[in-house]
Amino acid sequence: MTWVMPQAAHQSTLEFRPLPSRGKAMGEKRIAIMQPYFFPYIGYFHLLHAADALVLYDNLQYTKKGWINRNRMLVNGSDVLFSIPLRKASDYSTIEQREVSEAFDRRKLLNRVRAAYQKAPHFAEAMGLFATAIEYSEPNLFRFIKHSLVLLCEHLQIRTPIIDSSSVRIDHSARGQDKVLAICRVLDATTYVNAIGGVELYDQAEFGAAGLDLRFIQSENWSYQQFDHPFVAWLSILDVLMFNPTERVRQWVENGYTLVANPAPVS
Repeated sequence: MTWVMPQAAHQSTLEFRPLPSRGKAMGEKRIAIMQPYFFPYIGYFHLLHAADALVLYDNLQYTKKGWINRNRMLVNGSDVLFSIPLRKASDYSTIEQREVSEAFDRRKLLNRVRAAYQKAPHFAEAMGLFATAIEYSEPNLFRFIKHSLVLLCEHLQIRTPIIDSSSVRIDHSARGQDKVLAICRVLDATTYVNAIGGVELYDQAEFGAAGLDLRFIQSENWSYQQFDHPFVAWLSILDVLMFNPTERVRQWVENGYTLVANPAPVS
């Protein structure tokens, strides 16, 4: 293997699971906050693994060009988008207000993935997992995606609790950094862990003043064989699972990142 990869209920406190490894200090409580993404890239699972709890935004405004209901897979050596089609709704709808389209042709998407990956070495297991997620009949977008994330966490043996953001007792009219700080305060966090793409969104001094340590996920550079094509990085976890045994992927999730305080901004 060559390492060269590009880039609960309404309650105010949580019982956090212990994280004895990865330099975790005694008494440290790490919170991560993210939008729900459908079969996201492996860095999302690094974030989940690093945190004591993940707050999953359900009452945040849905963004059309984000990664909430779409991702990338490999087709003939190139990255290609796949997506979950949605019913039409107001541009101001929150994620929890969006619904999967009644016209969503699940069989068509499964056949598309099957055609792209049927010769991959771990196709059967990965395809079974993907099919279970796709065939879930829940029309609500947030619950549909959360179901797939729970499936993947179980498969990868990630036991981090996932909390719906609307269940956290804060002023939900708050925005951006103020909302993050409010969530961390209510959940008694000592550390806020974020994806490295958010480096420019947050002020270290503001977090320090609030008594919070701010850390970012720095995923290691790595690659794996994708048929006979040049490696295409940062595809959906589906691609990783198609080409690698589950135990190896679990090891990458557990050991394939570091927590950094002041990374260089991501361009």
